[in-house]
Amino acid sequence: MFKTADPQARARTAERRAHTDYTGGVYGSMLSASVVVGAGAAGSFPRVQMMLLLLLTGIVFWLGHVHAQLFGARLAQRRLDRQVVWHVCRDEWPIVKAAVPPAVAVAVSPLLGLDPQGAAWLALAVAVAGQVGWSAAAARRAGASWPLMAATAGVNLVIGLMILVLKISLTH
Repeated sequence: MFKTADPQARARTAERRAHTDYTGGVYGSMLSASVVVGAGAAGSFPRVQMMLLLLLTGIVFWLGHVHAQLFGARLAQRRLDRQVVWHVCRDEWPIVKAAVPPAVAVAVSPLLGLDPQGAAWLALAVAVAGQVGWSAAAARRAGASWPLMAATAGVNLVIGLMILVLKISLTH
């Protein structure tokens, strides 16, 4: 038999998960979709550049959000220490995590026989799916009813479709 983890540690982990904020994931997915649209409007990007653009944009926006949290809201409330900085960095990390699936989609696109334009469309679809998924996960974690989960997923799908329309209008 395996020993179970310390009950207090399990309780802290459960509490942290219960208070997880998926806003960064939704935002990061929208950001990734927007990066793909913006890059596509500028022309065809080599895959490595598109992957780096997605990941580095996620990191830059993550840093911006961390800075805003630490020196905007947090500074007025309490003194900054290593633990506060660590928590803010961790809480904002979903912005970066949301950029990974579209970047991976670009990376695997040659295996699917896609040209760079097809890779961009795949990355855009993955980003929109992520946006919908993060919003549904947030609603689920908050204890929302199935109709409310469907509504938030639907709203995020509509926003994602607006980004798709933007891509179509910019590239044609």
